[in-house]
Amino acid sequence: MFDAVLVRPIINVLLILYRLLGGQTILAVALVTLFLRLILTPLQLKQQKSAKQQQQLRPKLEELQKKYKDEREKLAQEQMKLYKEAGINPVGGCLTLVIQLPLMIGLYQAIVRVLAATPLQLLALPQDIYRWIPTLSTLIPLNSRFLWLDLAAPDPLYIMPILVVATAWYSQKLITPPATDSQSQAMNKQMQIMMPLMTGFFAATLASGLGMYFLISNLVSILQYVLFRSHYALDRAPSSAPARAEGARKAPRRSVSKS
Repeated sequence: MFDAVLVRPIINVLLILYRLLGGQTILAVALVTLFLRLILTPLQLKQQKSAKQQQQLRPKLEELQKKYKDEREKLAQEQMKLYKEAGINPVGGCLTLVIQLPLMIGLYQAIVRVLAATPLQLLALPQDIYRWIPTLSTLIPLNSRFLWLDLAAPDPLYIMPILVVATAWYSQKLITPPATDSQSQAMNKQMQIMMPLMTGFFAATLASGLGMYFLISNLVSILQYVLFRSHYALDRAPSSAPARAEGARKAPRRSVSKS
């Protein structure tokens, strides 16, 4: 079922693009990645908007936690009530991750199969090609070379994993909402380290075509942040002018002695 719904369509799209782009596998992978990212863009913008709204509600949530710190059931009820009044789905942010994971797995399997790094994979590939699209089967085997990379194998120089980690870290830094307490700040720092390292590990151990997917996805995320910044979380460095003004009002005035 997974093959029929996701893997085989991606394989055939890769083959069609490969033919249209003059046998450039890297361009076919890049275009498929961009297409998948465009599909996820509305969900990601919705996720970031939800994160921004939750950040605005954080002071009220903290008040509820203090008020009902010994009543967990009552706290959960009041929190859900607050979310409902604000029109926020607290688990809505997980939807993008739930959808992105099978897309990533499907693209990885499609890249491995379409590049057919072994004789057995090459023999099995025609089963995944749609027969009603003429001449696609004549394209195999595909050219899997790009610069120093074999897109069907891991990067031997580890340049791709380094680029994936660097862009993932920067992208994660941009889209992570600023923390208002030490616990959230520590969690954010852990995520900003663990997520890039995890994608870097995948890029280092699996086909470098998947690493290309990670790299392009990270660059698109950075571009999305630049273009749709209003959908993202509040400013990371809020102006301290109101606090300074408040402090100035509360500060006692010094008496000026006349000589």
